[in-house]
Amino acid sequence: MIANRLDRIALVFVLFLLALAARAQAKPAALDFSFDPAATVVNWTVNSNVHTVHGTFKLKNGSISIDPVTGVASGLIVIDAASGQSGDNARDSRMNSVVLETAKYPAITFRPTHVEGKVDPTASGSITVDGVMNLHGQDHPMQLAVTLRPKDAAIAAACHFIVPYVAWGLKDPSVMIFRVEKQVAVDINATVTHPTAAASIP
Repeated sequence: MIANRLDRIALVFVLFLLALAARAQAKPAALDFSFDPAATVVNWTVNSNVHTVHGTFKLKNGSISIDPVTGVASGLIVIDAASGQSGDNARDSRMNSVVLETAKYPAITFRPTHVEGKVDPTASGSITVDGVMNLHGQDHPMQLAVTLRPKDAAIAAACHFIVPYVAWGLKDPSVMIFRVEKQVAVDINATVTHPTAAASIP
């Protein structure tokens, strides 16, 4: 009788393990993306009472991993803060030393936390990425609307967003009668490697 009970317990335990294994096997693998710094352009634009200033930053590295079931995301996108250029050495020097303080804060980062929408390497579409931007040593929640389209053996990703840098604690670069807007527009066009299968993320 005891032996039969032990046999039943062992059977239940084995079935439990098999159920866990089946559940683990059924869970889709994470979708992993890597950014190509050489094929990624970060443009920024800020208006002033004299003219509109256009500039660029360089991407150092970036990766993102997405759970296709929950949309939970992780990873990090890193921009070299000291790489900012606008075509004017004096202006760029002031931007680096006074506004961004790149000696103290050498990187601008974005940490994704959740992705909503369909990620399909074979078709164009749009997704929404929630995350946290770290600028000048401070974290700020952000939601980015990103458009995706196939590009050779990769995906082209583009997004546009506004950074209210003065409200976020950075110094206003305005000097005397030269007035600069307190927000900057950023456009990123990136190339990322992609997984082999499409996934619809809730």
